[in-house]
Amino acid sequence: MTRAGFVSLVGRPNAGKSTLTNALVGEKVAITSARPQTTRRVIRGIVNREGGQVILVDTPGMHRPRTLLGERLNDLVRETLGDVDLVALCLPANDKLGPGDAYLLEEIKKSRTPVIAVVTKADLVPKEQLALHLAEVAEFADFQEIVPVSATTGDNVEYLADLLVGLMEESPILYPEGEEIQEPERIVVAELIREAALEGVRDELPHSIAVLVEEMNERPQKPGDKRPPLIDIHADLYVERSSQKGIVIGAKGARLKEVGKAAREEIEKLLACRVYLDIHVRVAKEWQRDPKLLRRLGF
Repeated sequence: MTRAGFVSLVGRPNAGKSTLTNALVGEKVAITSARPQTTRRVIRGIVNREGGQVILVDTPGMHRPRTLLGERLNDLVRETLGDVDLVALCLPANDKLGPGDAYLLEEIKKSRTPVIAVVTKADLVPKEQLALHLAEVAEFADFQEIVPVSATTGDNVEYLADLLVGLMEESPILYPEGEEIQEPERIVVAELIREAALEGVRDELPHSIAVLVEEMNERPQKPGDKRPPLIDIHADLYVERSSQKGIVIGAKGARLKEVGKAAREEIEKLLACRVYLDIHVRVAKEWQRDPKLLRRLGF
């Protein structure tokens, strides 16, 4: 008999949830950035182990919302907590426990879902500091397990994967082996474009960027053409002000070309095909506060 179930990774913004998701799955399923609040959607990654299967739910970082988008992201986290078999609260080793962690813990308790603590970014602190942090986490709450892990170096990643499977109930596997992601391709492609656009932008810009894939079509191949298929992707990259549009495009379009090149390479890896990527930058004033625009963008 195997074990299977759903595990939600939660934590404050920039707690290392997406990087850990990618490390556990073994490939990129969630975009990552050093900037807080990068994740905006519930990304599901499938972890297959000898003893069973875990479906990881990587949620947006819960934070004090300043916009309608922020409120909806927090609601998304709350909804997820009650729909999983286990919650893994991510607590970075290089960050002190604070009110945000306490607030998250209270939200988890409301869901009555079992919870473990995962001390992320363990490679960023000396062993003595890590030991002190683990002791503080143990006093913070009565967790079922406390696991220090480094998604960057791989330390304890395999152990954590096996532990998560062991904490699931007996069940047949929920998804066929070989499947590693459970997200529509358009959403993943849009997220990869947004990740590329986040690199090197000013502090005030990241939260103003959204991407919507308008078209995604495979070109007909000529008989005898043995090359991988070619997919045409047309995407709109939204910002909130004209000045932000200039930052994203860059001098003579140089920055947008870099974004397109970086995104295309990641998309080709994901889809195992050739990609023609066309990105248009558009201004949607205050889209984070506009219900109609949020619905159009999938929030």
